[in-house]
Amino acid sequence: MHAAHLFRFRLPLVRSALAAVLAIALPSVVQAEALLLVEADTGKVLEAQNATYPWYPASVTKMMTAYVTLKAVKDGKITLDTLVSVSPNATAQSPSKMGFRPGTQVTVDNALKMMLVKSANDMAVVLAEGVGGSIDGFSAMMNETAQKLGMTQTSYVNPNGLPADGQITSARDLAILARAIIHDLPEYEYFVHIPSIRFGRRVTQNFNKLIGRYPGADGFKTGFICASGYNLVASATRDGKRLIAVVLGASSGHMRAVRAAQLLDRGFSGNSLAWLQPSQGTVDQLVPVDASPPNLRDEMCGGRHHHPASDEDEDTVASTGNGSLTGGVATFSLSGLQPPTLKPSELLAAAPAPSEPIVVYTGPTRTGAALVAAVAADADRDAPAARHRGKKSRLAARKPDAAAEAKPDKDTTSKHASAKPDAATAPKAGDRPPAGTDATAAKPARPKAAAKPKTTGTSGTNETKPAQKSTSGEPKPAG
Repeated sequence: MHAAHLFRFRLPLVRSALAAVLAIALPSVVQAEALLLVEADTGKVLEAQNATYPWYPASVTKMMTAYVTLKAVKDGKITLDTLVSVSPNATAQSPSKMGFRPGTQVTVDNALKMMLVKSANDMAVVLAEGVGGSIDGFSAMMNETAQKLGMTQTSYVNPNGLPADGQITSARDLAILARAIIHDLPEYEYFVHIPSIRFGRRVTQNFNKLIGRYPGADGFKTGFICASGYNLVASATRDGKRLIAVVLGASSGHMRAVRAAQLLDRGFSGNSLAWLQPSQGTVDQLVPVDASPPNLRDEMCGGRHHHPASDEDEDTVASTGNGSLTGGVATFSLSGLQPPTLKPSELLAAAPAPSEPIVVYTGPTRTGAALVAAVAADADRDAPAARHRGKKSRLAARKPDAAAEAKPDKDTTSKHASAKPDAATAPKAGDRPPAGTDATAAKPARPKAAAKPKTTGTSGTNETKPAQKSTSGEPKPAG
């Protein structure tokens, strides 16, 4: 009894000593990163470090763009088959982007896939203008939604996360948003863990390196601007237990995935030191810190750092003229993967598990032979731009540009007057999964190529340049 009493007496001292040791051993990590791990079902906080410190969101902003858009679908204001148009304002967005010419139409379904897998900034604007009438109108919807969800540290100015005054969030708020996507939109959750997409001959892997590598990984989104560092909101499920990890300010795309995997590993295994840490309650109970967000520009992009304008890695995009051009659903199940026996850094360095890319295309929803023809036409139209991207990529390789991004306090998006969202189009009974998943017809004779469009401005011509002046929320692919 005496020993037990003595242990209880000394427990607060042990906790204080552990906190002091961590503060001394990890000063740079504490200052440069925000980390958070929560249970998806309960919101219970398992780990938190700088979780309520304000941060620049970069392209994790697109999680809210997807949430607002899919809520409009669920509420019957639009459908996944609704066509939205590419405006000159969307075309003018910095990469990463699809690079479509003004006037091009895409379905809400395809725009969401392009935005969430390729992190296409132009598609985020296309959705914003289609749902909210303008960037300002949609941003107001985003902010209203954030307040309803309890994201008290978040403010949105644009739908894609490009640098702008007042665009702020926190790890706490991003975990709240991730939980909302899981609980409010379960029928559309497949959008946040698509392994790859195919547009024409181009295949783009999801920038979230956990997808297809970390067993059970099933969400959400990456982001990078020089001021924020490398951000990631990730989730994984094992044995019916789902965890959400948020990493803000990591030093590289690889490191943010490693940090998230380490958090998830500890959560699934049961952190052996958890009993030493006081209970932090649920994510909504975390107390916000009143401060300005850290600006990591010098650490990320200053001096001899040649980071790209966004977090698109060169190995995430491949050009291929072969392979199936059907609309088959990608296999999201990672049941063949076993819980990792490798270190997270080794696990995430491996190639992703094989999966069939989801086909995306321009124009209305198509199936069967019509889908195959549409994909072939997109490939023909994209060919001149692909050659141009390859030429610029070779030039960039000879002369890298360290000034990867404009200053984060410069709003690079044009603002429009607020407009009411379009609520006129009623949904079809039971919006279905991704369009084109039933394409089983044999490939017909190749249609005549459409007239080759002239490239204008930056539309789709600079995506392969590894280090280029831009304010992109995500980097450029190796085409």
